[in-house]
Amino acid sequence: MASQGWQHPYVNIFKHVKVEDWKRSAKQGDVSTYKDKRLKCSVFRISGPVPANSYIRVPKGSGQSLGLVGRYFYLLFRPAPGKHFVVQLDVSVEDGQVVRISFSNMFKEFKFTTSSLQFPFICGSAKDSVYENTARSARRGFVGPAPTSVRWTCLMLDLQYIVSVYLNRCYSQLKSIKLCANMAVKNMFTSDLLLNPGLSFSEAKMMGLASSQGTGPIPRDMSYPVPEGGSWHDLYDHIRFPSEGTKLPFHSIQKGHLQPEANCVSNQRIREASSSVGLSKPLMRNQTPVVTDVRDLGVVSTQLNDDWLFHNDRQRQKEPSGSSSQPAPSRPPWDADYGGVHVHIHAEDGLSKHEEESEEEFVCTPVPRDVHLSLSKEPRQKKLLPDPILRLSRIIGFGGATTKCALWSRSGDAVVYPCHAIVVSMKISSNEQRFFIGHTDQVSALAFNGNTTLLASAQTGNHSVVRVWNYHKGNCLAMFRIHAHSLSSLSFSYGGGILCGVGKDSHNKTMVVVWNTSNVGKGGEVTILAKAHTDVDIITMKVAFFDDTRMVSCGRENIRLWRVRKGTLRSCPVNLGEYHSLDFTDVTFEEGNPSEQHLEERTLFASSRSGFIFEIDYSRVVIRNVRRLLPAQQQHANRREKMTFSTGPGIAINSISVSSSFCFTGSEDGFLRLWPHDFSTVFLEAEHEGPVSLVSVSPDGLQVLAATAAGSLGFLDVSSRGYNTLMRSHTDTVLGFCVDGIRRHLTTASSDGTVRIWNMDSLHQLYDFVSEDGPCSVAFHPREQLLSCGFSSGIVRVLDVSSAKMLAEHKHHSGDVVGLAFSPDGEFMYSADSQGSVALYNASEENHHLIRVVCNVLARGTGRAPDALAVSSDSRCLAFIGPSEHVVTIADSRSLDELLRVDVSILDVHSPSLDSALRVCFSPASTEHLLVSTSANKILWVSTKTGRLLRETSKVHKQECSSLAVSEDGRFLLTAGHNALKVWDYDMHVDISSQMFIGHSQPIRQVSFTPDQLGVVSVGDAIFLWDFLAHPVDSLTDIRSPLRLCSISALKPVQPDVSGVQLSNGMPRLTAPLPSSPPPRLDMGTIGRVEQEALRSSPVCDATSNIRTASVPGSGSSSELRPASFLQVTELLNPSPVNSGPVDAVELTEKKPARPDCYRHFIPRFNTSALDQAAVAPQPGEEGMRLKAVIGYNGNGRGNMVWSADQGLFAYSCGCVVVVEFLHTGSQRHLQGHSEEISCLAVTNDAKIVASAAGGRNGSRSLICIWDIQNGTCCNTVSHHTGAVQSLAFSRDDRFFLSAGDFSDPQVALWSTETFKLLSSVRMSGPIHDAAFSPSRASQLACVGSRGVYFCLMHAHRLDVDLKVEQVKTPVELGDVELTALCYHVDPLLFTATNQGHVCVWDVNTRRCLMTWEADTGEIGVLLCRGNRLLTGGNTRWLRLWEVDALRGMKPQEKNCHVEDSGTTVVLGQEMMLDGTTISASFDNTMDMGIVGTTAGTLWYINWSDISSIRLVSGHKTEVNDAVFSPDEGHFATCSEDGSVRVWSVPSNELVVQFQVLSRACGCVCWSPSSSKESACVAAGYSDGTLRIFRLSSSEMEMKLHPHQVAVTAVQYSAAGDVILSAGKNGLVAVSSAVNGETVRVIKDHKGAAVTTVQCVKEQCQNLGLEGNEMWLAASADRRVSVWAADWSKDKCDLLDWLTFPAPAYFGDDSPPPSLAAFWPADPGLVVYTGYGVEKELCFYSLARKQVVKKIALPDWATCFSLSGESPLIAVGSKDRVLKLVESTSGRFQDFLQHSDSLRTCHFSPSGTLLFTVAFNEILLWEVQGL
Repeated sequence: MASQGWQHPYVNIFKHVKVEDWKRSAKQGDVSTYKDKRLKCSVFRISGPVPANSYIRVPKGSGQSLGLVGRYFYLLFRPAPGKHFVVQLDVSVEDGQVVRISFSNMFKEFKFTTSSLQFPFICGSAKDSVYENTARSARRGFVGPAPTSVRWTCLMLDLQYIVSVYLNRCYSQLKSIKLCANMAVKNMFTSDLLLNPGLSFSEAKMMGLASSQGTGPIPRDMSYPVPEGGSWHDLYDHIRFPSEGTKLPFHSIQKGHLQPEANCVSNQRIREASSSVGLSKPLMRNQTPVVTDVRDLGVVSTQLNDDWLFHNDRQRQKEPSGSSSQPAPSRPPWDADYGGVHVHIHAEDGLSKHEEESEEEFVCTPVPRDVHLSLSKEPRQKKLLPDPILRLSRIIGFGGATTKCALWSRSGDAVVYPCHAIVVSMKISSNEQRFFIGHTDQVSALAFNGNTTLLASAQTGNHSVVRVWNYHKGNCLAMFRIHAHSLSSLSFSYGGGILCGVGKDSHNKTMVVVWNTSNVGKGGEVTILAKAHTDVDIITMKVAFFDDTRMVSCGRENIRLWRVRKGTLRSCPVNLGEYHSLDFTDVTFEEGNPSEQHLEERTLFASSRSGFIFEIDYSRVVIRNVRRLLPAQQQHANRREKMTFSTGPGIAINSISVSSSFCFTGSEDGFLRLWPHDFSTVFLEAEHEGPVSLVSVSPDGLQVLAATAAGSLGFLDVSSRGYNTLMRSHTDTVLGFCVDGIRRHLTTASSDGTVRIWNMDSLHQLYDFVSEDGPCSVAFHPREQLLSCGFSSGIVRVLDVSSAKMLAEHKHHSGDVVGLAFSPDGEFMYSADSQGSVALYNASEENHHLIRVVCNVLARGTGRAPDALAVSSDSRCLAFIGPSEHVVTIADSRSLDELLRVDVSILDVHSPSLDSALRVCFSPASTEHLLVSTSANKILWVSTKTGRLLRETSKVHKQECSSLAVSEDGRFLLTAGHNALKVWDYDMHVDISSQMFIGHSQPIRQVSFTPDQLGVVSVGDAIFLWDFLAHPVDSLTDIRSPLRLCSISALKPVQPDVSGVQLSNGMPRLTAPLPSSPPPRLDMGTIGRVEQEALRSSPVCDATSNIRTASVPGSGSSSELRPASFLQVTELLNPSPVNSGPVDAVELTEKKPARPDCYRHFIPRFNTSALDQAAVAPQPGEEGMRLKAVIGYNGNGRGNMVWSADQGLFAYSCGCVVVVEFLHTGSQRHLQGHSEEISCLAVTNDAKIVASAAGGRNGSRSLICIWDIQNGTCCNTVSHHTGAVQSLAFSRDDRFFLSAGDFSDPQVALWSTETFKLLSSVRMSGPIHDAAFSPSRASQLACVGSRGVYFCLMHAHRLDVDLKVEQVKTPVELGDVELTALCYHVDPLLFTATNQGHVCVWDVNTRRCLMTWEADTGEIGVLLCRGNRLLTGGNTRWLRLWEVDALRGMKPQEKNCHVEDSGTTVVLGQEMMLDGTTISASFDNTMDMGIVGTTAGTLWYINWSDISSIRLVSGHKTEVNDAVFSPDEGHFATCSEDGSVRVWSVPSNELVVQFQVLSRACGCVCWSPSSSKESACVAAGYSDGTLRIFRLSSSEMEMKLHPHQVAVTAVQYSAAGDVILSAGKNGLVAVSSAVNGETVRVIKDHKGAAVTTVQCVKEQCQNLGLEGNEMWLAASADRRVSVWAADWSKDKCDLLDWLTFPAPAYFGDDSPPPSLAAFWPADPGLVVYTGYGVEKELCFYSLARKQVVKKIALPDWATCFSLSGESPLIAVGSKDRVLKLVESTSGRFQDFLQHSDSLRTCHFSPSGTLLFTVAFNEILLWEVQGL
């Protein structure tokens, strides 16, 4: 110390370095001197716009040091008014490390790392100034530019204290100082004395103070002048750090409240205060208690004495009152049904005494039984249930301290890896995760023993902890500390008895420790076998699997072999020779059975950072072979650069793993490579996004695990060469997140500069957006797949996630974007920046147009990111903290106009400190509640209307609350503080109102409930997904959704477990509610007045008190039920208004036979619907309507039309109905008995019996119906085939008929027509396409199919009949073809057709093919022979008639010949092209006339005599989207997916005209209101966004409009016909002129949700409060209905009402039911609505009363409905194929089951006498008679 004596008592630094000479100091920028009037001396002025560009630095060189050892640093300076300044001090600590201490009024908050500290400096001002008075009352200063009245300041920093407390290091010396603009500085000095600048020498002498006591006045050359009689403290500021008092914010440098006399303290007191940590300041160090016996850990109390937390020098202080430990309560029993990992702590605020305790003090160690950490006093206290309420489910993340650590389980089905402080075990097949929780810092090393029963893990930090786990049970067996930091490597011996670890000791030397873990599985202790300290660098160390006492290690410039012998750890290096300077990265053994190899045969592999791979002889400790991985040589102009073995840049190899067959390397270039052991070639390569940091081969050697520095983890399957990514992760802190509840996507923003989108179910990363500027906050649009991102540059970008396209970019912010939010209704978007501005955008427009920016309204700084903004659930209010941190502002969300301002600092008048707001959050259940978390660890409930404090909760967390959220049902509150999160009872009605959960190793940045309320997401170091285990609320009643008041089932009481459905913005709990199906007769009832409070408290509407019953005429007992049933009708006497706020809403399979490659084979149309088995058709004669006509023909059938020219029978199928049509009258008879699509028909020769076949569903057999044509009844049904029936045929004598199954069940069944019993069945070798009986021989029949032709012969044995089958393959000359059709000619000839267009002629007797000819260029599916004429029809649309009389005398040839070679002539007589592929044909005996059916849905009458064709039946080929009547009911129009619009006449139902638009689907159609035939028009909307107007009189298109960019979903003429309203799939409604086609208005209120309905009615709107002569409505898929009043002649259109109907999220495999609405015809002031919601029902909403006045319960979701104009009838269609006719007043209904698919649309005629229903392409016309 003698050499440092010159520094006592102080060192004048400017004089010491002779600053004026600038030889030992440096200046840059605007540095000058001037004479200050106050100090009356020259001072330095440092100024400049950028502080870093103007400065004074001492000493001059960066390599020089001042060497000042004084404890205190004094700076005499004055900050420049209105400017910022920066001061940087570089100090060294005991080990020579340099730490930079910076302070500035630019810093908003305290920040620290291991090598830097940043303190905010809060400037003082003149005495009694406004600024000074405000700061005094607030007990805090204001961060920012210096005030105008800033004064000269004497700043003292206790460097020893700062380094000791904040970094836990010992201060050594001050190395350099840098003073940056803007300031004036007089001087600076260091000293070991605590000097008082306000004390004169005379005063110090009178007080007896001397430097020997460690204090005294400031030296004269450093003092500020004070006029005679003046006070130093009135003129100058004295700032000491650390200060004494409770000034806020903590860790800031600012003026204290010490009086002059208070600064005069004794030396003893000063020394004691400076050497200890005051309880008034939070500790930056987190000290964790040592748990020595893990197995006995049961209950841990958090009431810990200070002695346990701090060092011994704290023991002298008086213990605070109430700090004694509470008695530990008994451990409550754990839920037996609870599985998985739960880490939680019960916290009772009343028992927490130490505000300074970190939540990391709670250490929860998994033990053989679950650990319960509780703070509760009484075991019987009422607590928050369930317990626990959260369960850690999944974690998205990998790494933390290292990405070089991941392990295979022994079975190879799981991977173990670290994620910060948690060890994760993931199954590679299902991604299921298990967790090992107990570490309090990041896990840096993992190790398995040989059979993976023991798992060891180590955490990084100053006091590394090693834990040993039972891997299969998940419990911790032992925990022990290693006196080292940065523990980097662990390795188990194969048997698990030895564990080796490598770390750094306190002198930064490498320390190797070997533990004995042989008894750990038996409950024994872990002891140290050997320990060594070395200067050798060790990167990794592994225990040899063949010998527990041997280890190998590698590191920089060394590879060493180690051995433990007699408690000593010794090592010997491998002689590396010329490679001694390499940096080695990994070392591994060649795997093998210990019994198969001797020690001398062991081979060691090592990798290096320069690309070398070493093969080392383990026994001789010498290098066997060296290889190097070099990059591919590049061609440069005319020369090639040559790289030799020892030169050139090698590819760094980070990891190496060797199996018995291969060697695997992971390198810095991102490649995982697979080599043979001799490294002769590369077998496989897998490229990754970043450097591969780890490779590890599975125990079976078939899979290789790879980890990358970019945070990804995956494995390569060597056998299949497939790569599977197990986990991706952010590489830095996750700053914020948002959830798309509809698609279950999670978006996160991270400090690593990326925005990533994750699938919440699979945990897979879906998208990755990278930007040059760092993302700060993210937000999802509530309905559309749009993502908004805010960046540190102030830019806000809006992205379309589905197309990865940027829609908008806004650059009006100047600071970090600290908040982003969408309004729940999706109309607006908000953003906020760190400079205090808030912006409002129009989110209904694609470019998100900026509406308004308000500046200086938000509290500045980035501390409140990412959720600085909060929007109320009704989208009306926006809340944020500002303009100061003490004030919370509530603004109008549509204009940003201020509505209310609340000063939280004055809410608690008794608080000793000024409180500031940290976070704000609205309660979704009550928009009148705004929750505010404050710096005083409180949560305040503030009224959003009055600003009054409703209630508060104190001591929420040990540290500040960083995030909070409220569940949607308003029952739970979620908070995050530091690295813990808590779940609270929102109403605080229980004694222990919260549960605390840990797991994060770093502070939690944001936490929130998932939209489905089933989970919780928390982010910080990683992404944690928690299961939220709270029981669902026992009621469907919610104050926000009065519609749920009437969700009452009369069948049975609503059980609590069934009704527990949570409404959410996105998704419900697991499944949607399942209301019970109503019985055939239900009561009518009325719901009385219910108060709002009753809504919240009553679980379910009480049926006895709220429902009054009324008698129903004709009601009887359940045993006497009639087909005319009743639905529940509920009249609401005084209902609440409709909610106008927004409510958002690998299996192993058996190999199936392949479908044959021919169109002739019937394949049922894809159909996901199923018939409702509960539906009952009305009894004959009691139907409320009858089927009048079926319009269309099923072009998907095969052979599904029959015609008998002699008897006049004509029948065909449409859907599941057989239509018997009388051609002379046009009338129809309908045979109804099938429920599925009919595939084929057959008729007897006498035309008295028709057979029809339809497939089954869900494994049921096909149904064949036998119809009696004369009386139209089904006389019998038979079933045999498991698949569809391909063909039906009757024998010539009508004694038998046969049926052939499809490719899945190729059986031919023979039936008796007398008994309809199965006589015989034969399974063919391949698919059958067609079958027929011989017309001349009753015992012969034939079939054709994929394998050729099958000749069958019937043998009768009394009552039994056998079928003998002979298969003959097709001629080789035809190639690989399928026989598709057949027909018999004169005996013994048989014709067959192929899918290549050939016709084959067979001799039935010899089973030989006589000849072939090419009859078509495509497939032939129909063959028909009459006399000497043969008819062929196929997929080329050609119908051809062949003359085949020359074939009569053909004799069998020795081999098959072509028609040209046989000498036989086959003449093409006539041909005709039809509109589609031929699928059925029937002709008379002379083949002159007949009927042909095509896939276009047309039945043609063909006359070969005059070569004419007449369309008999026409229908749509594809799905029909709409069908509407004309106003005069003389026509109706239909439109289809094929782009056709067809107009039909009534009552003939004949096609009048067809308008076809190619390559466009027509989605909707409507008629003009004009009744004149000359002016009648049809408007149709198409998929390309166009409207086309067709005039009926001219059969031409009159006008084409293009008002939309997306598909048109609805179109309607106005009531007067002057405008056309059309709606698009994007929700935009366009109003176009019907005269010139101009778009006059676009309405965007429904944007984002497809509009399903548009309707216009003529109605005066004055009685509803608006002007207009007509009303119109639009309903959209998001369950919103808008009603408008319009007068188009005056260009008026005003919103009359807006209805929103709540619903849980939809979990079906298809789209949810549509939202449908219509005006009630008798009273347009009544709107009828149905759609997906809480209940299946029809709602009647009164526009005048603004409320739902009636409801009709439905058993199924409605897919369409129509209202009769002349009677109270409602037609409702469902997905379950049921058409329900409902009488709206009584609820009486009937079910009609004639459709084979989901009903798409239904429409009553204007008179209400007719009804159209449509299912796919089936159009049924009903005659309504009434119920």
